[in-house]
Amino acid sequence: MPELSISTDQVGFLIVKAREFDAKEEVSDPDEGSNATDDGMIDVLEDNSDDPVAREIAGFIDALTVDEQIDLVTLLRLGRGDGTAEDWDTLRAEVASSMNTRIASYLLGQPMLGDLLAEGLDEIGLSFDGDRTTPIA
Repeated sequence: MPELSISTDQVGFLIVKAREFDAKEEVSDPDEGSNATDDGMIDVLEDNSDDPVAREIAGFIDALTVDEQIDLVTLLRLGRGDGTAEDWDTLRAEVASSMNTRIASYLLGQPMLGDLLAEGLDEIGLSFDGDRTTPIA
């Protein structure tokens, strides 16, 4: 099992938040009311440029160290099927060589980010049960 720079708790937090973000819909109420109750709270599930979940995810990712960000993108790639746990070092080196300052934007642009991160953890022998990550026995 690869040794991660990012904690599994941090990955778990991102999985939960990314799944919240993935549940958002296109803007369907362009004429929003003066408050959320006027619109039946429909705006809460809309994806807009000022999304608080996206801002929270981006702030969290930006606060990670470079090594933690590299591990995160490597987990995404594993979850996407770009390799297996045995390819960890190669994938991580590829990610490290292509790093830039827009990691949060890149990750937020990945459809099903939460599921891909969970699958990446699973590939390296860790499991995410919705609340926490645990080693697979």
